[in-house]
This record gives sequence, structure tokens and C-alpha cells, in this order.
Amino acid sequence: MTVKEKAQNSYTALQSKFGYTNTMAAPRLKKVIVSVGTGSAMKRDNKRNDLVSDRLSKITGQKPSLRGAKQSIASFKIRQGDAVGVSVTLRGPRMYAFLEKFFNIAVPRTKDFRGFNRTAVDSIGNLTLGIKEHTIFPETADEDIKDVFGLSVTMVSSAKTKEEGSAFFELLGVPFKK
Repeated sequence: MTVKEKAQNSYTALQSKFGYTNTMAAPRLKKVIVSVGTGSAMKRDNKRNDLVSDRLSKITGQKPSLRGAKQSIASFKIRQGDAVGVSVTLRGPRMYAFLEKFFNIAVPRTKDFRGFNRTAVDSIGNLTLGIKEHTIFPETADEDIKDVFGLSVTMVSSAKTKEEGSAFFELLGVPFKK
């Protein structure tokens, strides 16, 4: 069963569990945000920016956008607007294709993986997962290992509470710790 089918089947299960009077009140997956923070490394080496952007576009299937610093921090030698990260927002079919690849191919390739912690679901029902190495994705495994970076995957849902979000993501197929 695909992630999209699991999401569609979860509406009725959540409707009975939380007592929703309408199916549309059940939580839905809105978007998935994949981001990489590169910090001041982009300022020193512009090729690093291109490398991260290229690999992230291979992983997600969509061109990433640069994210600038929100404020200047003198001790880090960062000025407001300097590029400090790369981000991709996925919606629709690309979102479900990425999640399918993430849960079924990439996460099982993680070394010593025992499941994600349930505390990763925040108070408004969104799930943020940190990945230490991007090499778990099959699109980047054959490239040189010296430039390994971590990434953050945030799944934004329409859940109103932590309990609703946790139940929704469990039905979606997120491998939580037992």
C-alpha cells in the first residue's frame, strides 16, 4: 500500500478514533519541506552551494531555493540576506513520491535504525526528522563520500494537537520506536 493510499485510508480511522463528525476534519498532509543548513560554508566555497543544491534536486526531484540569513550575526560573520541554507517544499504527487522513497528505501538503509522518536511530533501536529547523512538516498550513494551533509525533513499536517498528529503519522507509515 502506498503512502497516498495510507493517507486516504487514515481519514476514516481517525474519524472514528477522535470522533470527527466530518471526514474533512481529519488531519491531512499539506506539504513536506526538505532543508539543508550550510551555514558559513557557502560563503567560503561557492561550489559547496552548487553541490548541495544539485544533490538535493536529485533526491527530491525539484530545484531547491536558497535561504538567506534573517539577521546579521557579527560573531559568525554573517550578514542579513547571506545564503545560509537550501530548501525544497514538496506538494502533491512529488510529496507522496518522496515520502514513498523516504520510508521504504532510504530510512531502512540508515545504520542502526530502530525507529523515530515520538517526541519529533510538535504541539501543533507537525513532524520534523533529522537525517545525519544524505547518502542513504540511492540517487547519491555512488558519488564521493567526502562531502556528506545532513538534512531535515518536515511533514506539515493539518492536525490540531500532538495526539492527532502522532496518530496520523503512525497510520501514514512513519516508523516510530516501539
